[in-house]
Amino acid sequence: MTHSNGRRRVVVTGQGVVTPLGTGVDKFWAALKSGAVGIREVQSFSTEDLYITIAGEVLDFDPKERLQSKQLMLADKYSQYAGCAAQEAVAMSKLELPLPDKKGYRAACIIGSGVGGLTTLEFSYKMLFKENKRATHPLTLLKAIGSSASAHVSIEYGIKGPTFGVVSACSTATHAIGLTYRMIREGLVDLGIAGAAEASLNWGATRAWQAMRVLSPDGLWPFAKKRNGTVLAEGAGILLLEEYEHAKARGAPILAEVLGYGMTADAADMVNPSIDGAATAMQMALDDAHLSASDIDYVNAHGTATAVNDINETRAIKRVFGNAANKLSISSTKSMHGHCLGAGGGIEAVAALKAMEHKFVPPTVGLDEPDPECDLDYTANVGRQRDVTYAMSNSFAFGGLNAVLVFGPAPA
Repeated sequence: MTHSNGRRRVVVTGQGVVTPLGTGVDKFWAALKSGAVGIREVQSFSTEDLYITIAGEVLDFDPKERLQSKQLMLADKYSQYAGCAAQEAVAMSKLELPLPDKKGYRAACIIGSGVGGLTTLEFSYKMLFKENKRATHPLTLLKAIGSSASAHVSIEYGIKGPTFGVVSACSTATHAIGLTYRMIREGLVDLGIAGAAEASLNWGATRAWQAMRVLSPDGLWPFAKKRNGTVLAEGAGILLLEEYEHAKARGAPILAEVLGYGMTADAADMVNPSIDGAATAMQMALDDAHLSASDIDYVNAHGTATAVNDINETRAIKRVFGNAANKLSISSTKSMHGHCLGAGGGIEAVAALKAMEHKFVPPTVGLDEPDPECDLDYTANVGRQRDVTYAMSNSFAFGGLNAVLVFGPAPA
């Protein structure tokens, strides 16, 4: 089926997550609905000489139990997270894989990461410079590169079309999903596995983030007057996208339709976000979807709980939505699962899709007293029922790299 403008329609037929709130979409969504928080004291490495001792760690992930691929067992944790989330998305979609050759070339696998196998690199440096080893593990390079997750998943499922990693810091997953949507829409492929994974929680990374003074030692409270920084987290979020007729022909479960995608760069500052870049990306996504701002019911905000980001995102939403901004339901689910960096947009896209499915807006936890300059409806502390027909998911990254998705109901 094509739109009246001749574009092919793109639908979501599967989704998968690995998060600090739990592995698997059902567990993740139940935690979001209840307002559970997956941010806690770090368990996976020593924080003795750190002043940041909290993070959003994935605690229920054993690769031996979660993964079917022997190759992934030898991969970096970020690739393992991606493989697990992709496995769930594929199973949900009821797609028969691996694909035969002809169909394999009509499929894409775009899975990114903000930093790739950072824990593998830290382990290698420790071996070389602290333990004085003569060499690193022979698979170090393959485990560390930022395209290894996409390569592993493509090997697992016989995907022979466009396969690569995307890197755009905290917008990575949203860019990966948006690019895959465009490839399907324009006829380059018929289906794609898209999203991102991150597993960069370690001593070295925390020290680096500490130096920037953007991390909170206490918690992640978006849009709150008390907010004092973001909290690092890990995980993966993956969607399986298909051309509508392709999905319909094989009787696939159709969860939603991808309607719009916008991407911009601020071209201004590496750290401080602009209002223009974020607002333009949102407007581009709306235009691509052929929707007006008043059509959107729910926005999953980027909402990092840093001082400038939350105010500027609020101002950008007001600029785009005008009077309709006051009728929006908004939330930052980062308040519960932490800032999953490159994987965040994939995890948050799943949250937006589940909000549509269950007609329920997840909360922004820790919002006891809003910042006076953040004066929209952020669904403070407790989620609520609401008909969510159209949802938007925002990702705004370091470097001023912005990506926005718009989802709508499954085609009738």
